[in-house]
Amino acid sequence: MSRITRRKFLGQVAGTAAAASLPNLVFSQSTPSHRRKFNVLFLMSDDMRVELGCYGSMFHARTPNLDALARAGVRFDRNYCQFPLCNPSRASLLTGRPPTKTGVLGNRTDFRKLHPDWTSLPQWFKENGYVSYRAGKIYHGGIDDPKAWTETGDSGGPTDDGRGAPVGRTMVIPSTNAPPQPTNAPAALPQDLSRAAYSDRIVILDGNGEGHGDYHTADRTIEHLRKYKDRPFFIGCGFVKPHSPPTAPQRFFDLYDPQKIKLTPDFAAWPTVPPGFPSAAIRKRNADLFIGRGASEAEAKEVIRAYIASISWVDWNVGRVIAELDRLGLRDNTIIVFTVDHGYQLGEKGKWSKAGSLFEMGTRVPLMMAVPGATGNGQSCYRIVESLDIYPTLVELCGLPQPAGLEGKSLVPLLNNPQAPWDRPAYSVWSEDGTTLHGTAVRTEKWRYAEYGPEGKNGAMLLDPHADPLELKNLAGDPQYAKVCAELSALTRQYAANLGKAETANLNAETQRLTRIER
Repeated sequence: MSRITRRKFLGQVAGTAAAASLPNLVFSQSTPSHRRKFNVLFLMSDDMRVELGCYGSMFHARTPNLDALARAGVRFDRNYCQFPLCNPSRASLLTGRPPTKTGVLGNRTDFRKLHPDWTSLPQWFKENGYVSYRAGKIYHGGIDDPKAWTETGDSGGPTDDGRGAPVGRTMVIPSTNAPPQPTNAPAALPQDLSRAAYSDRIVILDGNGEGHGDYHTADRTIEHLRKYKDRPFFIGCGFVKPHSPPTAPQRFFDLYDPQKIKLTPDFAAWPTVPPGFPSAAIRKRNADLFIGRGASEAEAKEVIRAYIASISWVDWNVGRVIAELDRLGLRDNTIIVFTVDHGYQLGEKGKWSKAGSLFEMGTRVPLMMAVPGATGNGQSCYRIVESLDIYPTLVELCGLPQPAGLEGKSLVPLLNNPQAPWDRPAYSVWSEDGTTLHGTAVRTEKWRYAEYGPEGKNGAMLLDPHADPLELKNLAGDPQYAKVCAELSALTRQYAANLGKAETANLNAETQRLTRIER
């Protein structure tokens, strides 16, 4: 006999009451009045910044399948992750709680060990009558949530990310005119240099990439769409690309001429803090690419080419999955979500990573949701939203009770009217040691503001993304913005003060035990 905990009982009661009080969803008249539960196809990518055609790709990435999905649903232009690192971001999204509450501030902390009674997003669907299946990377690599899935499938093949046998060939870029290391730059750490052997390179796959894990992730997803087509399902399909090393078959590289790639004005050969910015704004070492070495312009263009080729290959695999969904006649009854764990910097300010980036490119991530019959379909939403809003949104759309403890807000009003009033800011945090916060950022309709160190002791930055989209000027020291800074500082400090105020008593002790972060 299964035992229901007090927490779960209260969550069900609160969720049922909340569901009963919700207004009816607004759908177009084309929505069937008598239909079974919506299915959910939950698509994720890794390390993919808003470098898609439908987001006005800076480097002109070709992403026809994701662009089509954006046109079919609502594209959220300004969605922000809660932490620019894989595991903390995914733990936040999948539990509907911010990192300050999950206590997951590094890549080796398992949220389930900290919070055994919490109910994750796919788990909630499973407990409410859905079959749940995972293919590929939904949680961080090496961490999964067994409670969440009816069935799981591994990637089905090697990834060539240092965790499997090679599936293609490594492209070596000659270090022509390699810029010398600045005298004040710190030496690369031993663990960084060991990581560089597999991360800091370009991989060209044979054929269509059939030997790579991402190809098999799409295959496994297609297989289980067929298997579960007659049952309500929540299927998670997670691709590891364009995570380093940037990887794709040759034909996707052939889409791009590196000579036509234009670097941003703030491109730098080495990690560089621009004048007027806090030193903590840019980590002194790169973690993914150009590890312990400088980037010449020619090398930078080749790596950017590889990164967008990798995005195009992910797009192609997404297209394979959605084509099968359509072939099975499931589109009219399936919610399709595409999102990413965090953003990425491609040489802006000399940074080639996501880790520690509280800039737009580090925390702004794609989010598109195609909901059958939603009246906002075909539009873009420019409201500020957060990745942790996805959990309560899917729960409401599928008519499930809202579990207790979620801190996101359902996006259903914006799915029906992308211009609906919305006054919630987005928050992102960073930790260097996995236990304390070293940076907290808030994004409002007008401003991006970040503080570093306790109560901003290590500096602050105020950015105007509208007037300064490349984030070249820090306004925090300008007296005319003192009032704005004071207001936003209060928000960041209030948010940061929530760290450790989760319900699990052993949170801090368990977090400290698992703080060795693998960047």
